[in-house]
Amino acid sequence: MKNARSTIFATLRILTLATACAATSAYADEYGDVSQLLRASKFPEAMAKADAYLSAKPGDPQMRFLKGVIQRNSGKQADAIVTFTKLTEDYPELPEPYNNLAVLYASQSQFDKARAALEMAIRTNPSYATAHENLGDVYARLASEAYNKALNLDGANPAVQPKLALIRELFKPGGKGQNQTTVIASAAPAAAAPVPDPVKAAVSDNSEKEVSAAVRKWAKAWSDQDINTYIGSYSKDYKGASKQSRKAWEQERRDRIVGKPNISVKLENLDVSVDANKAVAKFRQDYRGGSLDVTSRKTLDLVKAGERWVIVRESTGN
Repeated sequence: MKNARSTIFATLRILTLATACAATSAYADEYGDVSQLLRASKFPEAMAKADAYLSAKPGDPQMRFLKGVIQRNSGKQADAIVTFTKLTEDYPELPEPYNNLAVLYASQSQFDKARAALEMAIRTNPSYATAHENLGDVYARLASEAYNKALNLDGANPAVQPKLALIRELFKPGGKGQNQTTVIASAAPAAAAPVPDPVKAAVSDNSEKEVSAAVRKWAKAWSDQDINTYIGSYSKDYKGASKQSRKAWEQERRDRIVGKPNISVKLENLDVSVDANKAVAKFRQDYRGGSLDVTSRKTLDLVKAGERWVIVRESTGN
């Protein structure tokens, strides 16, 4: 039991936004300085800079987020919970504070609270892969507790022990569920590239340009609050990662986009790969709307539908 409790927290992925807080923001230097100190484990210095910044801009969500990470990493769990909870109240549209709040709850074995926080993160952004992964880990931990209770109540039940053993295997060090983010793999030596067929190469180049144009059109429609063009950028079968209907998804997007002040969606480092009628577009997204300013990594999976490329899957943070 003790081993399971210690490894479930290690498995959950906490988002630091160390790189997301840099780059295009007007205050990139301040975010970058705090992030650098955070990565170097210089927590008192990082906290001093964060507090100095927040004394002038107390509502800034990115710096408040960084402050919560500093608190968590320096062992001030209760303070971090307060910081992230307040962020979810002030900026309920942001999934990342919910995710980090869930990690903190999981570290205290408050798995019901962790589950609720992760479900809110996914409701806010159905394509948030990290939250889905963490929610799976929390469900497994809750299942472990239920199986243990069943075993205590009925130790002769032959069906319980194999299930419990499977979950314990999943979360033991080196098991499939153990997140090994501290291991950094070296890049494999580049193999000699084959000489491309000129015709295929031309088709590929054209397809990549078409996908890039489709992605930029999607971002522009979002910025312009052109909701019909924005929704039309998605496949007719797209419903998001939740179980909501297509109609509900469309209404949710209309509510979040139409009439909002000063929406700006900018893409940087757009990288497109095409394989026949499928494509993947990866980029850094700078979203600004009202007082909200968030930079994140995003991936779009697209397919060719007639003469158009449409989005079939959307994920953030990878």
